[in-house]
Amino acid sequence: MLKPPYTHYARIFTYHVDGHELPEIDDTDLIGTWIEDGKTIFIFHKNKDDLIERFCREHGCELFYKADVDYVDWEMGREVTLFSVGPLTVAPIWEEQPADIRIDPSVVFGNGFHPSTRLCLESLMFYRDKLKSGFTALDLGCGTGLLAIAAVRLGASQVLAVDYNPLACQVTRQNAKYNNAEDCIAVRQMDLWADHPPNDVDIVMANLHPELLTDLFQDSHFWKGSLFIISGFMAHDEEKLLAALPENPPAFLNRFPRDKWRDWVLGRDDIV
Repeated sequence: MLKPPYTHYARIFTYHVDGHELPEIDDTDLIGTWIEDGKTIFIFHKNKDDLIERFCREHGCELFYKADVDYVDWEMGREVTLFSVGPLTVAPIWEEQPADIRIDPSVVFGNGFHPSTRLCLESLMFYRDKLKSGFTALDLGCGTGLLAIAAVRLGASQVLAVDYNPLACQVTRQNAKYNNAEDCIAVRQMDLWADHPPNDVDIVMANLHPELLTDLFQDSHFWKGSLFIISGFMAHDEEKLLAALPENPPAFLNRFPRDKWRDWVLGRDDIV
């Protein structure tokens, strides 16, 4: 995430190192660290070939991949700039225009510029008039925390934001502070393959890999909410996801498309 002296992202330098119990790197140019599939990914604003070579030598690990990309390419060619969903405006923190939500998009998933996150936000806004005052929410795969912050803007009294990526958790906490929402958003790092958070909430927002969604669908605790906004999958994933639904799932309320991505909204009788 952004730390002084940086105020925006230009180039992204990533270094993929084997091992996941490695010490942290204290460097001004470090954006953050991912832990993924037993590997550690260090992400910097500048070239750090010499630093990583020395780090690997000192800690007995091996660099197996590195990349240098423009931030726009990191975002898959999508321009990171102000956008609106209904009456709600979202902007990166480096833009000066007025906005309801300002976030550091960082280098994590879920910043609102990817179609699946945008679909979730659009669904949340679409059903905002159905939400009771002081509703509670669960944001699974929170990324930047955008959906959790949006829920607070719409009147949520408490949101639990969950992500496996420690950098995503750090970014969500920081973005909650940027938006004065930290008192309403609790952030928890969690492996959803191994542990499931309490789902006794009004709204469940799950923007996750389809394989993980398939697993969660088969857990009765997942379906304790009233409104379910589900994305992170493409059209070709839908048949398998449909087959994974429980025998009596909540009612299908909507199915929204954006590019190749899809979003489902399911709900209980009090929402319908």
